[in-house]
Amino acid sequence: MARVKRGVTAHAKHKKVLKQAKGFYGRRKNTIRTAIAAVDRSKQYAYRDRKNRKRNFRALWVQRINAAVREHGLTYGRFIDGLSKAGIEVDRKVLSDMAIHEPEAFASLVEAAKRGLEYLKDTTPNAYEHAVG
Repeated sequence: MARVKRGVTAHAKHKKVLKQAKGFYGRRKNTIRTAIAAVDRSKQYAYRDRKNRKRNFRALWVQRINAAVREHGLTYGRFIDGLSKAGIEVDRKVLSDMAIHEPEAFASLVEAAKRGLEYLKDTTPNAYEHAVG
């Protein structure tokens, strides 16, 4: 059986990894052993942080909605509860954008949420006034 020389494929593999390590600092960019470790770790970070980015954006949207709703005398939790009771399904990204760019439309949503909170009048005395302000 003939001997197989693997120089071409090994060189191609190394070249691929070193291209991904371009821009790294020190030996991580030009020594294959450290470059492989660095590239593997960077891919782990990228995977993890794609998930974290979604989490961070949702937290930002919630903070923006909370700030905008408090100007109308509600809290974030009561606002979301009122919207769900009113049957309005709008995601937080759109609500945040509306709060910033279309305050009139957002104010109408707040009024709809307040109407949705009227179920609190039946539960305990002063619950609605305490919730709506």
